Amino acid sequence: MKIQFDSTQSYQLEAIQSVIDVLEGQPISQGDFEVNFQTDNIGFSEKGIANILQISNEQIIENLKKVHAKNQILNTKIDHTNIKSLNIEMETGTGKTYTFLRTIYELNKQYNFKKFVIVVPSVAIKEGALKTLQITHEHFQMLYNSPAVEFVLYDRNHKGKLRNFAISNAIQILVINIDSFAKDNNVINQVKEQGIKPIEYIQNVSPIVIIDEPQNFDTEIRKQAIQNLNPLFTLRYSATHTEKYNFLYSLNPVQAYDLGLVKQIEVQGVTSESDFNHPYIELKKITNIKNKTEALIEIFVKTLTGIQPKSVLIDAKSNLFDVSGRLEIYKDGFMVNNISKKDNEIIFHNNLVLKVGQSNLHLQDDIQKVQVEKTIKSHFEKLKELQSKGIKVLSLFFIDKVSNYRVYDEDGNAEKGKFAVWFEEIFKQYQQKPQYKDLITFDVEQMHNGYFSADKKGKQKKEVWVDSKEKNTQKDDDTYTLIMKDKERLLDTNEPLQFIFSHSALREGWDNPNIFQICTLNDTKSELKKRQEIGRGLRLCVNSLGERIQDKNINLLTIIANESYDTFANALQKEIQEETGLPFDKKRIKNKDEPKAKIKLNKELTADNYPLFFEIWEKINQQTKYKVNFKTEDLIKLATDKIKQMPSIRQPVIISHLAKIDITNQGVISEVREESVSYAKKINYQIPNIYAHIQSKIELKKTTIFQILTTCERLNEITINPQMFLDNVVDCIRQSLQQLLVDGIKYETINGKKYDINLFHNEEIETYLDGLYEVKNKEKTIFNYVSVDSSTEENFAKDCEKDEKIKFFFKIPKGFKIPTPLGYYTPDWAIILENDKKIYFVAETKSTLNHNELRGSETQKIACGKAHFELFEEVTYKQVTKKMDLY
Repeated sequence: MKIQFDSTQSYQLEAIQSVIDVLEGQPISQGDFEVNFQTDNIGFSEKGIANILQISNEQIIENLKKVHAKNQILNTKIDHTNIKSLNIEMETGTGKTYTFLRTIYELNKQYNFKKFVIVVPSVAIKEGALKTLQITHEHFQMLYNSPAVEFVLYDRNHKGKLRNFAISNAIQILVINIDSFAKDNNVINQVKEQGIKPIEYIQNVSPIVIIDEPQNFDTEIRKQAIQNLNPLFTLRYSATHTEKYNFLYSLNPVQAYDLGLVKQIEVQGVTSESDFNHPYIELKKITNIKNKTEALIEIFVKTLTGIQPKSVLIDAKSNLFDVSGRLEIYKDGFMVNNISKKDNEIIFHNNLVLKVGQSNLHLQDDIQKVQVEKTIKSHFEKLKELQSKGIKVLSLFFIDKVSNYRVYDEDGNAEKGKFAVWFEEIFKQYQQKPQYKDLITFDVEQMHNGYFSADKKGKQKKEVWVDSKEKNTQKDDDTYTLIMKDKERLLDTNEPLQFIFSHSALREGWDNPNIFQICTLNDTKSELKKRQEIGRGLRLCVNSLGERIQDKNINLLTIIANESYDTFANALQKEIQEETGLPFDKKRIKNKDEPKAKIKLNKELTADNYPLFFEIWEKINQQTKYKVNFKTEDLIKLATDKIKQMPSIRQPVIISHLAKIDITNQGVISEVREESVSYAKKINYQIPNIYAHIQSKIELKKTTIFQILTTCERLNEITINPQMFLDNVVDCIRQSLQQLLVDGIKYETINGKKYDINLFHNEEIETYLDGLYEVKNKEKTIFNYVSVDSSTEENFAKDCEKDEKIKFFFKIPKGFKIPTPLGYYTPDWAIILENDKKIYFVAETKSTLNHNELRGSETQKIACGKAHFELFEEVTYKQVTKKMDLY
């Protein structure tokens, strides 16, 4: 399989453009800048290609304010003292790594920057970044006309690669783990035989530093380590920023979820509520601090939301009847008799003795076994739905004890742990069920595997799997190698592996687009944040061709949790609201135990059964293509007017430093002796090839560019700041062109080509009732339920069914895609209304009729939809908020 990448995702392009915009005024590079390394006492020197920033902090601040206004970023501060550290927020699963890698190419294209360092907090994220570099390489080469680019992982045993990083004239991308350079005793910070520290190869070329998951870097040691790289500036990418300042772009979880950029979420809660009639106690640990011995236990506790398992701390005087909120099941004999740290045990008055890790019931095993069963069942259900679409289904189990999945004898021979035994027993049962038979033909042993840290144990020093408690070690490399490097193999339907058991330490850094089930088989409630738990499966799935699937009804992630739906959903809701400051209704997260309904055709889709359907379908089902007609003089006038109104071009402030460079046994030491400020008007900039620059952004004839620039009355400002002037001019022309493209669009039919009626069969799905409107009058539409995305749509459907003048209506299928300059567009409704005569409507429901309150792309696509349906004389296209807007 080869994963395909979509270069037209608007939210990714907006994030990339925001980085370009904050550097507005950076002069167009005319060549490569060089710096010298003093290497040893014999005066040997070599050259390095460095990034140079020629705009001031003040200019960046002004640019950042404009970016804030453009992206509607509110209530976040601008840190003037740290202005070269910039934040980009992108929700997990929306292509954050793709976005910052493409930003590298764009920064090179726009400003000729060549040195980039990607700093990561762990081995897992390092491998993930490298993997994305590899699989996107061909894609970016095609997009950016095959620039010379080299990317490499830092390896302390191959420090020579850092020299190449410094002197190479190609785009250089270095991926490095923070722990490789954060301490003075790291190899990279030690003076070598040449009298230079390896890190100086990085420092002297002023790299643009990209920080992946910066919430892991917010200690003083790590912050200082980043500064020690001497970054030109830093770009910090995360879904969960802890330090909220200097934001360039924000795609928060609420936006990503509502726009369908990540999978929707449903939760299958598995709890022990059915056993509340029996006392339950599990001993977690015993502590002895300042001669006070206490035990952490889990018992049932009465709470405001009902009886729940809860961890509580008790001492030798405790009575579980009181601790539990006076539950009757703990009334007799559950006073503590003794807690022994030495023996790691607790004794109650009724002579019940528990060791650490033990419980008085096999309750935890019962819960976990049900979780395994629910996961396998959900997997088979999803596989039955998606196999014909070429979509492989994967399930991920998080466990916190490797021994529960795989155990070893003293010779290092592997045996199955309880999770593996349960899995194989339950899997075989489902594999033989009539409704799932022949879905999976592989042997059960091929279907599951574990990814844990490797160790050598036993007499034969065989490789075994162990719990990974340390991060960023060679063990972690062993943990993640296969899972990080074989993403495509896991997605191949010919690869039998479908169930992955992993240690719960697997957090950021790895995900797979086709994870549809995540099961948390922890011995206790997970201490991970809910967003971390679900993050591994949020990415939209791909089919066997590597194509991303956008359908919300397919992209559904099921969480099988060892807690109730309410507990999980409330915790996730609270996290999102605290982190974003935005309301997040927990109803967005579905309860898998809630009823679903099957959307299906009321009758077979034939002309005899649905004459009105075929009557309107034949009037709207022609496919079209478009061309754009506009007069060049209109573009010249519109662009000229915009350029006349654009902000004045400011002189860039150039800050220069005079520094003394000394070579000591500690390496190269620099001391700033003098700082001076100069202005661009004193610098004789070489004016770039204006035509080539503008034509690289927008396809226009030279004569058109000439007329725009010679009539705009602003051309003299190019000498003040060439880059800022051309950036603003290109932006004005692009806005003008887009407006004219939509205004001048003309559609024509494609040789009688029509939308396939089978598109309606693809709309037959099973989904939750709260997103459906149940049709009472089955003669007025084709499906038993209408899928609705908002209260506006639901009210519109209700009114259409009740209104006697509306004879027939239906939701237009997703596969009905009208091409536009802004991407494909699918209208909402087809309607037949009969008043004095029959009127055939195509309607687009929005919450407002005011175009100023809609996103620009929405308004423009509506304009294109109107132009498309103007081809069909008997069809009227309308934007509506309610049924009466049709009249």
